[in-house]
Amino acid sequence: MTTKQSEDDAPGDVSDESRSTGLMVRLMVRVRKLKPKEVFTCRLAKTLAMGQGLAVLICGTAITSQYLATSFHMNTPMLQSFFNYALLCVTYTPVLLCRTGDGNLLQILKRRWWKYLLLGLVDVEANYAVVKAYQYTTITSVQLLDSFVVPVLMILSWWVLKTRYSLVHYIAVCICLLGVGAMVGADLLAGRDQGSTSNILLGDGLVLLGASLYAVSNVCQEYTVKNLSRVEFLGMVGLFGTIISTVQMVILERNEVANIQWSWQVGLLFSAYAVCMYSLYSCMPIVVKLSSATAVNLSLLTADLFSLFCGIVLFQYNFTGLYLVSLVVILIGFIAFNSVPTPTDLADPAASPSSICEEGYDPAAIPKDLTNREVAVNITAEEEEQQECGETEEGLEEKQRRRGKKKRASQSLGRGSGDKDVVTAGRSTKM
Repeated sequence: MTTKQSEDDAPGDVSDESRSTGLMVRLMVRVRKLKPKEVFTCRLAKTLAMGQGLAVLICGTAITSQYLATSFHMNTPMLQSFFNYALLCVTYTPVLLCRTGDGNLLQILKRRWWKYLLLGLVDVEANYAVVKAYQYTTITSVQLLDSFVVPVLMILSWWVLKTRYSLVHYIAVCICLLGVGAMVGADLLAGRDQGSTSNILLGDGLVLLGASLYAVSNVCQEYTVKNLSRVEFLGMVGLFGTIISTVQMVILERNEVANIQWSWQVGLLFSAYAVCMYSLYSCMPIVVKLSSATAVNLSLLTADLFSLFCGIVLFQYNFTGLYLVSLVVILIGFIAFNSVPTPTDLADPAASPSSICEEGYDPAAIPKDLTNREVAVNITAEEEEQQECGETEEGLEEKQRRRGKKKRASQSLGRGSGDKDVVTAGRSTKM
């Protein structure tokens, strides 16, 4: 009995082992096929440099927010967001108003105003939830749970954008998350587990909520930027973000805003925060269009490290070598993620006039089968014309034949009647 059971179980174990070994073999073969020139391209260097530039901008927003909170005791996240959305509205919304056709502001509002209203609401609440979480939980929890945006973003990209990830992409994401774990461990070793612990469960829930809302906003951003227009996305988010943040600020922060003691230091910090956020929102669609929203968020995982490096100088944080290790691990995961393309099954819609005006006409973007269809239509049209022409020619020839027969018949009839007249005339004269 035992021998039979072992013999029955053996094939299943062998099949599982063969599957795992086959998977590893395929992965190793794919890695070996990758050439350094194919991985380390100019596009990768540009994406990496621009992504780290965005991380530096996030670092600037974190430092200015920390100065406002620690040195001036201000807790006005909606006021800070309002300045950012107002700058976006002033800069990009008038551009939409000056456009003509489907890219005009009135046409956009008529067709999809409710979509941008929801997008603005999601974006505003994402910023508010993450900033508000610092009042209830520690910095370490925020950094660790904020990386939850990456798996949520991958799921939404797979579902909405039809992005298909390979095994290399999942391994690269795991490597980046290991880097985040190393960063959190470095914080614990350096004694930087600061923040409030009044309601850790609520704070962690706010971080997870903010990360999920960020993922939704980034997926919408990628779709809009790649299929419509960068200016349309920024202009509409600025318009509705300004309205929503104003209403929420009046409801929730009117007392804090009224009690602000303005000085040139406070004004400079608010201005620096607004400029960093405005630059982040303006440049991020460019990087998203160049790569993807998931790749950009993987690159942004280093933003906390840049904030820590600045905090070592500005706020006398303790430094450990594990910070550098986490930075290197995150960058390795980012490079591995971008080494393999992520194809999408979603067909791009027809380019709108706004995107054509902004991006220019790209002949390569025309589907290949479109020319084949045009050629087929032209061929069928020519065949129909030739057929019609053949029919008309045959009809003309037939008509000409009939006319010729009638002519001959009339001529023969004319000749016969003339002879008869002559005969009768002769006969009559003879008589």
